Amino acid sequence: MSIVSSNWNAIMQYSFIRIFANDGTIDADELAMLERLAMADGQVDDRERNVLATIFSRLNPDVVSEEVRDGIEQFKARHGIP
Repeated sequence: MSIVSSNWNAIMQYSFIRIFANDGTIDADELAMLERLAMADGQVDDRERNVLATIFSRLNPDVVSEEVRDGIEQFKARHGIP
């Protein structure tokens, strides 16, 4: 029996401390950290997917750089994040 580890809680905590409480937006380093947390076990599970969808939906696209917006869209597409 294999135990799959989900980092959904770490992703949520990181987002509220580093993204929303800090400046309300996401930069390339913060996106990379979210990706590292989500991919720590080699896959994005449903709970991680839901947390990431919530985080991404709260971002104001007018204050996110084009590079980061593109990175978010690519990450969402690769891992089925709505």
